[in-house]
Amino acid sequence: MGYYIAGYDVLGVDLADQPRYPFRFIQADAVAFIAEHGHRFDFVHASPPCQAQSLTWKINKRPHPRLIAPTRAALETTGRPWAIENVMEARDDLRDPVMLCGAAFGLRTYRHRLFEPGGGLTVAPPPHPEHTAPNAKMGRPVADHEFMHVVGNFSNVPLARSEAVMGMPWATRDGLREAIPPAYTRHIGRQAAAHLRQHAGPGALAA
Repeated sequence: MGYYIAGYDVLGVDLADQPRYPFRFIQADAVAFIAEHGHRFDFVHASPPCQAQSLTWKINKRPHPRLIAPTRAALETTGRPWAIENVMEARDDLRDPVMLCGAAFGLRTYRHRLFEPGGGLTVAPPPHPEHTAPNAKMGRPVADHEFMHVVGNFSNVPLARSEAVMGMPWATRDGLREAIPPAYTRHIGRQAAAHLRQHAGPGALAA
């Protein structure tokens, strides 16, 4: 959604069907799709599954594939600018990532996420403000002075959906847990668009 707000024509690709996805969608292996078709797009964003790096994995120890490296390898064949998004625990798998924080966009959630830009793209993050508000404890109501931690069995889905927190009024609880706020990709998308205009001239944008 953030890329759409930034002016892109968006196509989504995922191995699993995504019936709530609001844009054009192809059900396919995303890494294979990038390798075969990525060169046809102006910009490619990838969010490999994060379970292998997440804190949850450290608790349940279930095996999950580590897909950042093969995703990067596919992206590097496209000749296009790109970005890989993942959780903070994936830092060692990423190359010189940029960290984005919800508070930097005026949101009531910190939700730190890492973005590795490539294909000639650089991403300048907004200033990272000091974290003065505490996170609400998981499963408890969010007080006025608290930020919302949208993970696990969080309470108050309408608040999480709101423009004040995630900015995703269409999302389910499960979707909110897995997502990043559109403000992040809007920020990256605008910088990618400026990069494309500088290097390829004006034109329709597709991601």
